[in-house]
Amino acid sequence: MPAARARAVDPEVLADRITGGDRRALARAITLVESTREDHRRVAEILLERILPATGNSIRLGITGVPGVGKSTFIERFGLHVIGEGSRVAVLAVDPSSKRSGGSILGDKTRMEDLSRHPDAFIRPSPAGTTLGGVARRTRESMLLCEAGGFDVIVVETVGVGQSETAVADMVDMFLLLLLPAGGDELQGIKRGIVELADLLVVNKADGDLKDAARHTAADYRHALQMLRGASPHWSPKVQLCSALTGKGVPEVWRSVSDFRHALGGAGEIATRRAAQARAWMWSEVGETLMTSLRTHPRVRAAIGDLERAVSEGRLPAAVAARQLLDLFLDRSQIPDHAGVAASDVRGG
Repeated sequence: MPAARARAVDPEVLADRITGGDRRALARAITLVESTREDHRRVAEILLERILPATGNSIRLGITGVPGVGKSTFIERFGLHVIGEGSRVAVLAVDPSSKRSGGSILGDKTRMEDLSRHPDAFIRPSPAGTTLGGVARRTRESMLLCEAGGFDVIVVETVGVGQSETAVADMVDMFLLLLLPAGGDELQGIKRGIVELADLLVVNKADGDLKDAARHTAADYRHALQMLRGASPHWSPKVQLCSALTGKGVPEVWRSVSDFRHALGGAGEIATRRAAQARAWMWSEVGETLMTSLRTHPRVRAAIGDLERAVSEGRLPAAVAARQLLDLFLDRSQIPDHAGVAASDVRGG
């Protein structure tokens, strides 16, 4: 977003356009909340406060799976089915970012061509950046904007299965794990922690020559789930078969999502989860903002290179260096003579 245009944004007007169903306004707002510029952030915060009363009416669904499992094909088929049932669907697809260049693939609109053209769908690819779990830091804010825009189902498609996929589960109502048909020996290919997070496991590509393998895989995971305790007393995780290619099984997946929402929503558990997520989000923002402020603080920036070298060369314990950086940030000391850091400095001699 050009700086001149960003400065001219009236958050009140933009909020009214979003709640009125203006898709271009929604796209512009997501660009605004993804910006790291301080002036953009201030406008974004006003905007989010303005639209907050119009949020909270969707089902938030996280979808993950190993590369090649067919996430984009599944989401397109699933999204078109859900739209056919009378709902509006927003897909926030977090793409892998290059660690070297910071660029991202952002190819979801081409992979979901039919869904992206539908007037009741909205697809927004966002670079994952360096945020834990491959989930863009502002995905939570983007979800709120999509809800304010009248979308009933919010899908967060993640980069893939990894240790930090808890970041996804901590921002959605329901977590869906897509699986590939495979033999029992492949069961351990998905980490137990990811399986424990899942509210619904779906074996995709259950068609053609893979149909029997898919049935065996589903049976293996059903057996595995019997040994795990469910996260909710109101819902037992399910294992289902589907073929995103043919569409078979997709209506049953949507029925399970609806059943989940009814069961947990009726018990007040979704509201409780969202309240806990909001509190965790607040503290996450505190941590992220403090880290950004610390790294950009003039005195810290002046000292950080020498302190990193002292730690790398074994001349200073990491804990001492961290305390010195925090002292500088909190204005509790002067910039030390890092070039002269030695064991005697640590001992106080």
